[in-house]
Amino acid sequence: MDSFLTNLIDSLVFIFERLNWLSIIDLTLVTLIFFVILLLLRDTQAIVLLRGVLLLMVLVGILSNLKVLPAFSWLVQTTLPGLVVVVPVIFAPEIRRALERLGRAGISRPRGKAVSEVQNTLTAVINAALRLSERRHGALIVLRRHDSLDEFISTGIMLDAHVTTDLLLQVFYPKTPLHDGAVIIAGDRLVAAACVMPLSASGVLTRTPERQMGLRHRAALGISEVSDAVVVVVSEETGYISVVHGGRMIRHLDGERLENILSAFYRPPRRRGLAGWLARLFPGVSPVEGEFR
Repeated sequence: MDSFLTNLIDSLVFIFERLNWLSIIDLTLVTLIFFVILLLLRDTQAIVLLRGVLLLMVLVGILSNLKVLPAFSWLVQTTLPGLVVVVPVIFAPEIRRALERLGRAGISRPRGKAVSEVQNTLTAVINAALRLSERRHGALIVLRRHDSLDEFISTGIMLDAHVTTDLLLQVFYPKTPLHDGAVIIAGDRLVAAACVMPLSASGVLTRTPERQMGLRHRAALGISEVSDAVVVVVSEETGYISVVHGGRMIRHLDGERLENILSAFYRPPRRRGLAGWLARLFPGVSPVEGEFR
């Protein structure tokens, strides 16, 4: 480790000794290019993916240069050229989801969200889901957390209204102009309705014993795979209520379980250190029909 730090310091000294005005212009242009790229990717899922890639590259670079890990360094140098081509082709969807989680791991929960605001939103969503379930009116409710959903909001009808149970019931009343699609909620505001969600291609629904899950459930899984949003789904055929997060689904929820699960997402116990980092990196949801760990 000491030799690694010494080499690093020597390299930095070597760079600064040869720094001139042309080098400064060169670095400025490169910095400007990266700044423009990051500005264009701002508020998109690509920025989360990029953050995960950079973090992984730095981690592998540091470990492969440690002389105390010769076997690991040899393995990286030998297999990396082949893996660069093979792995992205075979595991493209899985890598994307993993890197997005890695990029979101260091993001802390916003503190500006008042407890009363969260509680009012959850109460409205829970009451609406239960009443929609009784009537067997299908619904798809997306609760935004950290990740921006602007690209999906733009596909719907802007409402920017205060979230209430009656408003959600009206939106999802059958054959109304806004019932087909998802509503997106941010804080205590219903931002947009009739939004188009990406459909999941993970195959999770094909492994379930029942066949009552259609486009709404695929859309719920799809948006949960590309963002950290929490999604509440009400089945039009059965009236079952489900919660989807991180590409996983919990089904057949009653009012008490629905409230507990949604409250756990918005008011989780704060864990510090490695345990908290791992909890954010691997969301505590088991597969379909499962429970939160």
